Amino acid sequence: MRRVRYDTAGGPLFLEECLVPTPGPGELLVRCEAVGVTLPVVRKVTESAEPIPLGGEIAGEIVSVGAAVTRFRAGERVTGLCFGHGYADFALLGEAMASPVPDDASAVDAVALVRSGLVAMGALEAARPGPGESALVTAAASGVGHLAVQLARARGAARVTGAVSDPAKAPFVRSLGADEVVAYDDPSWGAPVDYVLEAVGGELLTSAVAALAAGGRLVACSSGGGTVQAYDLLVGAKSVTGFQIARIAREQPEKYERWRQELWRLFTEGVLRPAVHAGFALEEAAEAHREIESRSNLGKVVLVT
Repeated sequence: MRRVRYDTAGGPLFLEECLVPTPGPGELLVRCEAVGVTLPVVRKVTESAEPIPLGGEIAGEIVSVGAAVTRFRAGERVTGLCFGHGYADFALLGEAMASPVPDDASAVDAVALVRSGLVAMGALEAARPGPGESALVTAAASGVGHLAVQLARARGAARVTGAVSDPAKAPFVRSLGADEVVAYDDPSWGAPVDYVLEAVGGELLTSAVAALAAGGRLVACSSGGGTVQAYDLLVGAKSVTGFQIARIAREQPEKYERWRQELWRLFTEGVLRPAVHAGFALEEAAEAHREIESRSNLGKVVLVT
């Protein structure tokens, strides 16, 4: 089978031929049809001292199952987060991380919706949104952000603002239901909001906190780091909460599954529309990474095998 890997920090990425893996206890062997490309994986390629397996969201058909697997069988279609080598024709997926793909959904739909949607939904839940409140979503055109804009609207936000790196993304973000779109370097992000879903990190955290109304809540769900000044929180009685979806998956599997089912329900009802920026071939993985690094994507970047 084919697999993407790299040997030194920063790449380059290349295809290699290797043996099809054998599922161990609790694992599914999946023939990958689509693989989601994420910013955390792209960052690890450039920042990790040692090469790592290129994992991420995968979707496809189960070929075989390991011992102790009870929820799935060969021939079923699933999606989930692969922690090993996911940029491949075949990948191993832990049963606990797997979710069935409905018959009327494609593999590309699945990788664009489920993992990114879980992050967006979890961040929104952490913000504790109330009916009629206002929301701001950073990285609003990203794989997570474009779903967060739609979810905030579906949860009753009276006003949704999307923050983007490039003003050219504004028509796309407005098409998702955003009332306003601002660029990161705009001197003002408009009227203050009740909560911010922040998916960029770094220096943008300062602007995101400033965008909050008194008593507002910021949920940080980015791997980009950054620092928040305590004084900026104190003067407006504002708060910051960190959100990590992996912790929910490990410690609250019932909630994780409930959110997954809710995402598919919203998708089936047409409330949630995952957008795919481009479908790259497996051998074009380096180009897909460059698309993420340049922040030019509108929606999810996907590898199609």
